Amino acid sequence: MTAIRKMLRMLGADERGATAIEYGLIAALIVVAMVGALSSLGGGALGMWTKINSAVQNT
Repeated sequence: MTAIRKMLRMLGADERGATAIEYGLIAALIVVAMVGALSSLGGGALGMWTKINSAVQNT
C-alpha cells in the first residue's frame, strides 16, 4: 500500500501533465477562434463568387 501512496504523491507533484493540458487548451481556443473567423468570412467570399459568376454569365 505504501508503494501506491508514494507513486500517487510523485504523480501529484509532477507538473508536466498540467502544462500539457494548458497548451492543449490554448491550442483549442486558437482553433475555435479560427473556425469562427473563417465561417464569418466564408459567407462573404461565397457572395463575392456568386456575383462574379452572375456577371460572367450575363456577359
